[in-house]
Amino acid sequence: MRIAVVSDIHSNLHALEAVLEAVDLEQPDAIWCLGDVVGYGPKPEECLRIVEEQSALCLAGNHDLGVRGDVELDDFAPDAAAAALWTRGVLGAEARTFLGGLVPQAEVDGVQLFHASPRDPVWEYILTDQAALAALEMTSAPVVLVGHSHVPLAVTVDNGLLDGGHAPAETEVDLGELRWLLNPGSVGQPRDGDPRAAWLLLDLDAGHASYRRVDYAVGETNDEIREAGLPAILGERLFSGA
Repeated sequence: MRIAVVSDIHSNLHALEAVLEAVDLEQPDAIWCLGDVVGYGPKPEECLRIVEEQSALCLAGNHDLGVRGDVELDDFAPDAAAAALWTRGVLGAEARTFLGGLVPQAEVDGVQLFHASPRDPVWEYILTDQAALAALEMTSAPVVLVGHSHVPLAVTVDNGLLDGGHAPAETEVDLGELRWLLNPGSVGQPRDGDPRAAWLLLDLDAGHASYRRVDYAVGETNDEIREAGLPAILGERLFSGA
């Protein structure tokens, strides 16, 4: 089974459309989304509709839950909270219904999926060796997928030692007999210094993972963020991927 894994779209329609165009060329069997379809960006309704139509599975991220009102916005940074409040005000009934049915973790086809981490599916960032090791110790599936950090990762334990880390564009991983923790990176708000939209092609039958990046119209998303009255920094940071 070949799966396109996406995460952290954050209402960035131009990035999502660019990724899906690249995904279409690969003709995977399914698309999985690890959450945070909304938050930060200017096109939540459109992104939710596309994800609902095209993904076989979608998790809830912390921003999705914040927009739903299931977590306190006091837990967010001020710019993120402002974007969540704005998003609440523009979503229609169908988008709210889809968003309301999402949960932050799942297991399918022998893969365990979490928006953030097994230890805390909503909030924990896996950005340290300790967090990555804990995630692998708390799970049992050959492949564990996480999002949330906006940083693509490929981490395993080999002979008792943690191996791997940041997975930049064009990283190819032979999954082999080891267990792997994979993060596809962010479609709509990359944070690893590469402004291109990120996604992951996972081939479970071949035991292979391929990290992909796609250019998109960053300037247009930035303009739309400003036109919507969202905090300007949410668009400015897209140019550097930081």
